[in-house]
Amino acid sequence: MSPGIGAATEGENLMSWAQTVRERARTTLATAASRNTPPPFTAGPELAEPTTPVVVVNQPPSSAADVLPRGVRTAGAWAWRFILFVVAGYLLLRIIGLLHVVLIPVVVALLLAALFQPLSARLVRNGMKKSLAAGLVEVAALLVVFGGLGLIVRTFISQFDNLSTQVGQGVDEVQRWLRDSPLHITDAQLSQYVDRARDSLTASQGSITSGALSTATTVGEVVTGFFLVLFTLFFFLRDGGQIWTFLCRLLPRDARVPTARAGHYSWHTLVSYVRATVLVAFVDAVGIGIGLFALRVPMALPLAALVFLGAFIPVVGATISGAVAVLVALVANGPVAAISVLAVVIAVQQLEGHVLQPLIMGRAVALHPLAVILAIAAGVVVAGIVGGLIAVPLLAVLNTAIRYLVDHPDGEPTPDREPPGTEPTDDDEAAAQDRVEAASRSLDPDNPPPGETSVAPAS
Repeated sequence: MSPGIGAATEGENLMSWAQTVRERARTTLATAASRNTPPPFTAGPELAEPTTPVVVVNQPPSSAADVLPRGVRTAGAWAWRFILFVVAGYLLLRIIGLLHVVLIPVVVALLLAALFQPLSARLVRNGMKKSLAAGLVEVAALLVVFGGLGLIVRTFISQFDNLSTQVGQGVDEVQRWLRDSPLHITDAQLSQYVDRARDSLTASQGSITSGALSTATTVGEVVTGFFLVLFTLFFFLRDGGQIWTFLCRLLPRDARVPTARAGHYSWHTLVSYVRATVLVAFVDAVGIGIGLFALRVPMALPLAALVFLGAFIPVVGATISGAVAVLVALVANGPVAAISVLAVVIAVQQLEGHVLQPLIMGRAVALHPLAVILAIAAGVVVAGIVGGLIAVPLLAVLNTAIRYLVDHPDGEPTPDREPPGTEPTDDDEAAAQDRVEAASRSLDPDNPPPGETSVAPAS
């Protein structure tokens, strides 16, 4: 072997040894580094990710309304709707105030039509023409009204002188009673009170003059309203059904039948209410009038007529008219007669409240006494005496119409063909009425309710 070849072989061996050393050193370093590396982490089942796929929803940008709580948003929605109702009601009252000269006679004619329509309808069924029947009923009503007014005015004129004398004697007796009473009011004090009243009357002379001018205007409105009531009443009696049908045809088709039937039941409620009110007013006037005649109170007939008119305003009217009768008895016949008249008024009111109202008025319309009082108060505030007169019948009509539309939105007739809203408000009275109706049905189960109580033909 030559010396050059040997040297090359030794160089290769040396390089191979160095490469081996480097590999071992690298392996040793890797092993040492692996000793400080933490073991791989494996999640258990309790920490595993859910397998349900994640759904991403792209929401539009939130508005200012979404920031508010749900209760605040609901209250706000009701608030602006309530404001709209208040504004609409205010505008309606303003329109009624502007048209009161026309609307009041129309309402009065409607109430009179509810009173006289059954008689007019009976004449038509007996073969009389509608125009003749309506005219005959209206003329008969005018004769009764003017005859009664003439009798009352004649009685007032004939008893005026006697009343003046009795009032003077009664005032003297009241003065003596006040002087001898525990109040010990002297004649000087009474004279002082009379002088104050005279001075206040003199100071208000200008307002009295302006009031007389306004009274003249009111008289013109009354005369105009009287003739408007006559014409309106005639056409209500003759064409009332056709007028209501025409008004219902102006509504959308789906609302015609429910509205027509609700109006039909409401009309029957109004007829029953007016008829029952007239009967109750007649009984009150006769009862108190007999007491006034028996006690020899002057103006007994005019006072009885006042009681009759006052009874058309439930609860309040009869009380006020009875108080007027007591005052007249006080100044005319003295305290003893006034106390006797007060006893008569209370007795008649008790008869009305415990016998007539449940027996007669309860079948016509069942309204809670609180609702009656609130309706009268609201009517007087809004429209004065006329508002108090029409408040309760309006409430009765709305009660029937709303109850019917809530229970029968499709316009089907009621099962018993009676207007809704005539059930007594007292639970015991309602239960007693149900027992009576069940007993009557068990006596003759095959006899259906009368057909005239429904617009649908009787089956």
